[in-house]
Amino acid sequence: MTTDSREVPMPLQHPASKEHFIPVYSNFIIGGIAGCCAKTTIAPLDRAKINFQTSEMYFNVKALFRFLRESYKFHGFFSLWRGNSATLTRIFPYAAVQYSVHERAKSVLGIHEMDLSHMSLSSVRIRRFVAGCCAGTSSVATTYPLDLARARMAVTQRVKYANLVDVLRSVYREEGIRSLYRGFAPALLGSIPYSGVAFFTFETLKEWRLSRTGFLNPSV
Repeated sequence: MTTDSREVPMPLQHPASKEHFIPVYSNFIIGGIAGCCAKTTIAPLDRAKINFQTSEMYFNVKALFRFLRESYKFHGFFSLWRGNSATLTRIFPYAAVQYSVHERAKSVLGIHEMDLSHMSLSSVRIRRFVAGCCAGTSSVATTYPLDLARARMAVTQRVKYANLVDVLRSVYREEGIRSLYRGFAPALLGSIPYSGVAFFTFETLKEWRLSRTGFLNPSV
């Protein structure tokens, strides 16, 4: 009787299985680029939204297109991206803090490993939600002044504020340092359920994807 001594090749492990070893700076770069692309794409709509929020204009689709058309006609094409530089400046630190804090929170809460079979399902879900909340509150707290500056640049004429630094300097000099965090409490309260649900959903669907296909990355 002849024994087949040929070695059976082992299946290659998908590189995504090492996802939790990705360094923070990689999340920073990838998240920053993605955030900048998304924000730049919708910048005209974001500027229109802020305009309707800070004026007495009644919003509808027709009024939206009228605002975009008149902005282009009287102020030029690039006026539709007024304040976008401040948005992009905020996105990079926001993403860096959000992703790094989220990964750290997962480690502290004991849910950074792929195999969580030793924990109850309810415990995993609660900790995922808490990790997301920590990420959201930290990123909002550290970048809120930049978001305030972005909003002001979007609704004011260029002659008033030259750039992001000028906005922060003017607000600090004329209104005090506390004004840089005006409206911070509602923003923080809103970020808690938003980030908690967002990261919880992502981690849960990622786990479901892994259990069904063996891939960690939902985009594969």
